[in-house]
Amino acid sequence: MPGDIACYRCGASLAALSLPLSRQDECPACENFLHVCRMCVYFDPRVPRQCREDGAEEVIEKERPNFCDWFKPSEQAFDSRRAQQEDKARLALKALFGEGEAAEPVMDDALRKAQDLFK
Repeated sequence: MPGDIACYRCGASLAALSLPLSRQDECPACENFLHVCRMCVYFDPRVPRQCREDGAEEVIEKERPNFCDWFKPSEQAFDSRRAQQEDKARLALKALFGEGEAAEPVMDDALRKAQDLFK
């Protein structure tokens, strides 16, 4: 594979895959589909339709596999800041539901008093 193409979601190397990527190709590490808008050189969240290719049909779901004939994998698709934000949000969600490291949710005083009524 020319250059160093990595998964847009997890950053894993895709050197073992051959071009062109098929619609059903998945990342070997995170198993996300790769023939998606976010993985394309024409993807740009700052432009209308989030695509710099005028001839491409609009794709609504940017992380779902599509049939776009203009698709070309980007070497800059992986965004480490976005991955860090997703990891932070995932940890916060786990803490909210009492999973992971923060198993004991922090209770405010009013909630504690309400629970004490039913003991």
